[in-house]
Amino acid sequence: MAQFQFLDILLSLFGIGNDKELLYNTFEKWVNASLPAELPAGVEAFCFNLYDDGEGKWSVELVGAASFDKENGDWACDEVFSTREHPLRWESGKSWQEVQAQVKALLSEYLRKGKHAALLRSRQGLALGFVDGDLELL
Repeated sequence: MAQFQFLDILLSLFGIGNDKELLYNTFEKWVNASLPAELPAGVEAFCFNLYDDGEGKWSVELVGAASFDKENGDWACDEVFSTREHPLRWESGKSWQEVQAQVKALLSEYLRKGKHAALLRSRQGLALGFVDGDLELL
């Protein structure tokens, strides 16, 4: 638990998280800080889970899953690791559809030029979606 508190403090010192609007620079820093230097064994796919925290507040977590099934989104529940203890949070007046589109655009940009883009693309699957909704495969 202390490790996650330390990470939260470190992320806030670098200005990562709790933004009013989500910008690429913030998203990039969070993804870079969220991926472990060495992935746990068995990570077959990644999922970016979106949350509507209410009152215009949103968050996203990254999950590494031990399985992937293109036909069944439940694979994302087969977690090997997650950033649940230190999600990226921001505020926005956008609808959930606009938030998902915004995060997809940021993630697509990260996959083109981000530090860990090759790692994210190297697994069987990569998805984005709200935890209570359908996953969008990227």
